[in-house]
Amino acid sequence: MDMIVENTLREFLAKAGIACSGIEKQTIAGQTVFSIQTTDTASLIGAHGDTIYAIDMLVKKLVERATKTAENAEEPLFLIDVGGYRSQKLTELETKALMMADRARSFQYDVELSPMSAYERLIVHTVLSNQPQIKTESQGEGRGRRVVIKYQAA
Repeated sequence: MDMIVENTLREFLAKAGIACSGIEKQTIAGQTVFSIQTTDTASLIGAHGDTIYAIDMLVKKLVERATKTAENAEEPLFLIDVGGYRSQKLTELETKALMMADRARSFQYDVELSPMSAYERLIVHTVLSNQPQIKTESQGEGRGRRVVIKYQAA
């Protein structure tokens, strides 16, 4: 699957006329991140990350189309990044989640995080899935939906 993602990303960038010196793969917060190596990071990130989010969505759709079979109906799980823009946000979210889990464990009470997107909630659930004495669940509605980190006595 990684080669399909990398090849699809290279083909997309070439057709879009975007210069790319390489693609680096790494795992951050349980997510596979494909980072575009380029000298023009600002234009690839765009205002508020709009361009890199759009590239991510398009490449995911292309990979999904290339790999979709009757048995494999899952959405591909990876991220496209440039200049560490999204990787930094993932790392910050992972650090915050682990710190709040430690707080819940130390004080033996539930910690409610601020509202976040579905994707950010997925990251928190993934990061904390194997933490001892910790359980996570999403609560709330719409834009107010948040993760609650619950302390579970041993």
